[in-house]
Amino acid sequence: MNQSELSIATIRSLGIDMINKANSGHPGMVLGSAPALYTLFTKELKVFPKESDWFNRDRFVLASGHASSLLYSLLHLSGYDLTMDDLKQFRQWESRTPGHPEIEITDGVDASSGPLGQGIPTAVGMAMAERFLADRYNKEEFEVVDHYSYALCGDGDMQEGVTYEAASLAGHLSLGKLIVLYDSNRVTLDGPLDYSFSEDVKKRFEAINWQVVYVNDGNDVSAILKAIKKAKKEKYKPTLIIMNTVIGFGSKNQGTNKVHGAPLGAEDGKAAKLSYGFDHPDFYVPEEVYDDFQKNVYSRGKRTFNKWKKMMREYKNAYPELYKELSDDVKGKYSFDYEEFLNSYPEGTSEATRNTSEKIINEIAKQNPTFLSGTADLASSTKTTIKDGGRFSCENYSGRNLFFGIREFAMVAIMNGMTLHKGVKVASGGFLVFSDYFKAALRMACLMKLPIVLPLSHDSIAVGEDGPTHQPVEQLAMMRSMINMQVIRPADAYEMCAAWKKAMETNDCPTALILTRQNVTNLTHATYDDVCHGAYIASKEKNQLDGILIATGSEVELAFQAQTELFKQGYDVRVVSMPSMELFDKQSDEYKELVLPRSMRKRLAIEMGTDFGWHKYIGLDGQMLSVNQFGASAPADLVIKNYGFTVENVVNTFLAISI
Repeated sequence: MNQSELSIATIRSLGIDMINKANSGHPGMVLGSAPALYTLFTKELKVFPKESDWFNRDRFVLASGHASSLLYSLLHLSGYDLTMDDLKQFRQWESRTPGHPEIEITDGVDASSGPLGQGIPTAVGMAMAERFLADRYNKEEFEVVDHYSYALCGDGDMQEGVTYEAASLAGHLSLGKLIVLYDSNRVTLDGPLDYSFSEDVKKRFEAINWQVVYVNDGNDVSAILKAIKKAKKEKYKPTLIIMNTVIGFGSKNQGTNKVHGAPLGAEDGKAAKLSYGFDHPDFYVPEEVYDDFQKNVYSRGKRTFNKWKKMMREYKNAYPELYKELSDDVKGKYSFDYEEFLNSYPEGTSEATRNTSEKIINEIAKQNPTFLSGTADLASSTKTTIKDGGRFSCENYSGRNLFFGIREFAMVAIMNGMTLHKGVKVASGGFLVFSDYFKAALRMACLMKLPIVLPLSHDSIAVGEDGPTHQPVEQLAMMRSMINMQVIRPADAYEMCAAWKKAMETNDCPTALILTRQNVTNLTHATYDDVCHGAYIASKEKNQLDGILIATGSEVELAFQAQTELFKQGYDVRVVSMPSMELFDKQSDEYKELVLPRSMRKRLAIEMGTDFGWHKYIGLDGQMLSVNQFGASAPADLVIKNYGFTVENVVNTFLAISI
């Protein structure tokens, strides 16, 4: 048995042991893909385990996250902060080796993964960020940003539509530094792949401008290495390496779905190990294997890292401003100074918040040179264009406008990858109703605490003639229900500026900015602190508090108008603007009592969406003016009126509240 055979046998055996000990896991791909990842890690992957967050390292995404025990074995052997005891705690409570990779938990993991389909878009985003930053910061003799983005995927990833969305864009953008290894074992959880999938993947990817390299035997290390080297020579096309593998290699059930997601067990596990020529106790690693990884991953990476550090010191002397800018970018130091900008928005002027947002985006772009803005083919409607920012393309990787095409799901998954890469701040817009398309990727952004920004326009039934297919009703409640999601629905330009500042300075969660298509009047005089508190008193009662009107977005103006009418009728009410439920919920009990005193139970909330989630603010006695049915196709003013969002109806609804 030569060195590579011994190391691969060890990796496979560790995978078997981890899954057997946990009595849970997915051995199939672990055993089939071990030779491919061994080859990548020891021969080509540019990393330094001691500096696992090294900015110019190669990125690796385990798209098929269920093969996590394979990745954990490689990270342990390579010298990352992952011990043998950690491997033995695979899938256990509070362990550092969870069932699917998580960036917050395991050293060396570049992306949380597991939901099939999203891994390749994540890697696409990483490759896009690398190209943008290389175009901006690299100088002659200073290739300070220069690395590859790799992913390992399986047959399941190839069936998910979002993989194709992202792969199509990657080919269009000529992302030559993106390399995807495809474990083609022709088996899925339910059985043979041909139950549901018979297309020619090679032809599909060649048709979308990818180089495709075929490896006939997934156990052939030399052929895999040759394929990776060929991929790296191709500068203008991403590469798909299709490897013909055997699922569960070595098991008595190899080649079948029985080894996809169930432990081999002690007997079959031992038989599999013996078929590799590996006759050792569980969790045993020969010293020669540690030496192999020490030499070919750790030490090789250390030399490359030190060479890059030396170059960065020289770069700092030659280009001090660019060096500082890049360093700040990598640390995520983004901001928005809007005081001077806001002077152009006096009280009483009107503008749709999507239009205000567009002006803010351009101001932010001036202040933050690595801020990028995009959209899913809706720039003219969502108002997300950076003027004179150029289009990100294979002819101009320094372009700051991202054209994702009509690929909402891929858009957000790619944004996740760009943000994971670091060095850029990415915002991309769409219609709020289409958040349904990208919700799964947004959930991963929440899980990974990624500060992407989503300016989402056409926020209510005020969309009008386009009708119920385009009028969001339940989407606000959906987004607010997500863990670690920041949703802000600004009422006017004052709140809009503060909301964008909050989004730019947030570094631990995604932010959705919910924007109107119709004009709103600037009334609130909201400060940054007001918006950061999530809710505040936008218009105080004049004398004695008789009730509270709570509203968000465009409905805040309606609340102001109703407040005036109610005062004429002898009722002195307070208007509370609540741009963000999540931010308000984080405030102290004292602040919440100041804004919404418990003693005042006569409350009416006004929002052109479902009432789901509102009752904790209005209580059992309060009322809600909302939309609990789909919208209608008609001029916006007529739809709004017929759904009851008028001053008269607000006043009558408030007066009907019996306390």
